Amino acid sequence: MATELDIVIVGAGGAGIAAGRRLAEAGPAVSFQIVEAADRVGGRAWTVTRDGMPLDLGCGWLHSADRNPWAKLAEEEGIAIDRSRPAWGRQFANLGFSPEEQAEAAEAYDEFDRRLREEPPPSDRALDALDPGERWNEYLEARSGYLNGVGLAQLSVADYLAYDEAATDENWRLRDGYGTLIAGAAEGLPIALDAPVSRIDRTSTILQIDTARGRLTARAAIVTVPPVVLAEERLRFDPPLDGKAEAASCLPLGLADKLFLTLDHAEELDSDAHMLGNPRRAETGSYYLRPFGRPLIECFFGGAGAAVLEGAGEGAMADFAVGELISAFGSGFRKRLHPLAGSAWGASPWVRGSYSHAMPGHAGARRALAEPVEGRIFFAGEACSAHDFSTAHGAWETGVDAAEQALAALRPTESAVRR
Repeated sequence: MATELDIVIVGAGGAGIAAGRRLAEAGPAVSFQIVEAADRVGGRAWTVTRDGMPLDLGCGWLHSADRNPWAKLAEEEGIAIDRSRPAWGRQFANLGFSPEEQAEAAEAYDEFDRRLREEPPPSDRALDALDPGERWNEYLEARSGYLNGVGLAQLSVADYLAYDEAATDENWRLRDGYGTLIAGAAEGLPIALDAPVSRIDRTSTILQIDTARGRLTARAAIVTVPPVVLAEERLRFDPPLDGKAEAASCLPLGLADKLFLTLDHAEELDSDAHMLGNPRRAETGSYYLRPFGRPLIECFFGGAGAAVLEGAGEGAMADFAVGELISAFGSGFRKRLHPLAGSAWGASPWVRGSYSHAMPGHAGARRALAEPVEGRIFFAGEACSAHDFSTAHGAWETGVDAAEQALAALRPTESAVRR
């Protein structure tokens, strides 16, 4: 690992990888190094292979796929993309959720969404837009857990609506895994793993960057760590950047976890079907049946429900999922289900969550977090995205933007090299 560099990128998740690819395009005149705290690249994108099947423990859908740069990269690389429509919103065989109830719940969601847009509460707290007498409030809470990783009491309305301004309805998948695509995009980049950065000293014209594998010096830095790392000052700046820690504290990571169960005699169920465990409870699971036709059930837990299951320890998630599934399919279904793999992002030491949300009254924290410092310290990651936060493509876009800014700062009299 070279120690005297033009640019150091802190973090090898989607933003750090995108920034690194942009710097690599500038050619050998720009020296850079990516340093990553974990023992792998990809951050919250992580594909593991079990029983010969690639499983996305982190992000799994190419959201806004028609404008998603990761989708474009997959196309350029000849990687197969599944463009079939998601099964979300359709209850398999209407189990435990009649067509009439599904219509009522959908109407309740539409009315809630209308209030958020047309009559947003002065508090900016999404919870305050609920109708206290609405029968489907628990369903609305469950949806917030899946979409935002957090309950409505902790969700900024302004921030939530900012995402919708840019999102499209195209959601695609990668049979070989989103995490596989993102990790593959890092190939050939100079990356040092197991190298958490503890301190960036900015007292002189050259930055001093302390890592677990030694000190680096650089003219500029691109910081792509999750907000919690800045909020808790596990990465310190000298002198301190109090505004960054404050902004990061207003952008905590919500929680979404996955569990994959293998299913015996899977052919008895439809492929790529979906169901909610109990639409009358906020802490319920979302179940994707036989994704890609595989003998699996992909279980998804969000918000408070995910946090409770993580806190309950190993096996709690599987017990909960199996319990909900046998309530729908009958007690004989239990012996057909076998845990295969799962995530616990809240316990991941260098992440501590899944995707960011702004606390009520703090939608502006994203802009504050993304603001460069001294024209030489730049920030990227999904939490820095004004409209595409909580997505891997939001991470990509902010990473490329930060790299462009860093290149321009190093060559103030020249235009940064572009594609």
